[in-house]
Formats: sequence, structure tokens, C-alpha cells
Amino acid sequence: MSQFERYLGIDYSGAQTPSSSLKGLRFYAATRTEPPIEIPPPPSPRKYWTRRGLAQYLAERLAEDRPTLVGIDHAFSFPLAYFEAHQLPLNWPTFLEDFQRHWPTDQDIYVDFVRYGDVGQGALRTGNPRWRRLTEVRAGTAKSVFHFDVQGQVAKSTHAGLPWLLSLRRQLGDRLHCWPFDGWEIPAGHSAVAEVYPALWKHDFPTEGRTPDQHDAYAVAAWLRQADLDDRLAGFLAPSLTPPDRTKAEIEGWILGVG
Repeated sequence: MSQFERYLGIDYSGAQTPSSSLKGLRFYAATRTEPPIEIPPPPSPRKYWTRRGLAQYLAERLAEDRPTLVGIDHAFSFPLAYFEAHQLPLNWPTFLEDFQRHWPTDQDIYVDFVRYGDVGQGALRTGNPRWRRLTEVRAGTAKSVFHFDVQGQVAKSTHAGLPWLLSLRRQLGDRLHCWPFDGWEIPAGHSAVAEVYPALWKHDFPTEGRTPDQHDAYAVAAWLRQADLDDRLAGFLAPSLTPPDRTKAEIEGWILGVG
């Protein structure tokens, strides 16, 4: 029996500012009975979603009494080497708070403003592009969260998105299960958010005229729905990991769908 009623796929973008209308920020939604459709932003002068607007919309939807699974394609945490280099507690909520203090990318600024020292204290919380999380290694082609300015990067979207993840957590509290940090098993009746990597699934679905960004978001929503309806999702929520690797993943995070 399926666990969720609604499946949201987000192809994220770290471009420009949180209030910028971003063509690359795409959002698809599916239900148990309906395949994914693109969700446009509320009527406004902006044609596309903004990061701020999407975060507000998600907070409203996830506060509803409808178990929802959200897949977002940016990293939710950093490699263990980052925690060690900056002598941070091995605690994910503390990491989010600390990151937002140093990289306040939920303000109306570009990520690069923090990268280059104009805003915030990003220089005190940097990482090496050679550092990769265990889940990125297992995924094969996933880029490091510190590898900026390359094709297929997740660095900018991750540095832009983490403060909004913190915002959702603050607003929703225990109503939102952040997988796997709040536990590998998602309690029945709860909504959850998980890191995804569209490259794992996008070739399983015909593009049907969608742009690459649209298709990535579509594929996430479609795969989440299909996996839940086929009773395969529970297996992906419990990847095969040794006890040391599982402990590491509870700090670094895990990409849903990576074995």
C-alpha cells in the first residue's frame, strides 16, 4: 500500500537571487491517481518560480494534512571532511544553522556575493572540491558540493538551497521528516523531503517536449510516485549500508535511489 498521497519533484536553481524569476527552477506534482503536471507560480509579474516563492508555497502545502514526498535535486549536507575541518558537531540541525549564519543566501543576494566575500562569512566555511560524500561516490557521476563553475554542478544550488531547507524545518517542525537525518524510516502520515539526483531516472521517461529542467523535475515526481505505488520505495529508503557507512550517511545525507 502506498505511503504518500502526493509527490513533488523540484529541479532547483542557485542562479541570481531568492526573489529572481528563474527559468531553471521547475516544479512538478503528482498524486496517487494522476501523473505529474507542472505547477506554475502564483499569478504575479514574475513568469517563473523564485526560490523564496517556492519555499513559501512548499511550507503551505506541507502544512496540509496530506502525506507528501518531496524530492529536491540539491545536497542536504556536506562531506564529513567539512565537519572535521571546521570542528563542527556531527549534528545536522546544527550544521544547517551554522551554514546559514555564514552563507545567508536566503537574503536578496547572489551566492557569489558570499563566495567572493562581499556578504556573510563564507570564507570561514569553505570546502575542497575533491571532498565528496559517500552517496556521491556511490552514485558515480554526482559532483562535489564544493565544485563550482562546472557543467552539471550542484554547488551553487546547494549553497542557495540549504537556508530554505532550514526555513522549512523551522516552520513545520515535526510535521516534516527530513530524510535520512530524522530517521531512515518515514513515519506513516508524515510528509517528507529527500535529496534526489534526476540523472538516475530521467532516461526512464520520454521527454515529450519538455525542456531539460522541466524533464528533471517531471522525472523526480514520476519516479517517486511509481516507486511508492509499486511498493519499491521502502527498499530505497533503507539502502544497504554497513553500520559505519550508515552513521556517516546520517551526517552527510543520502541521495534517494542510490543503493
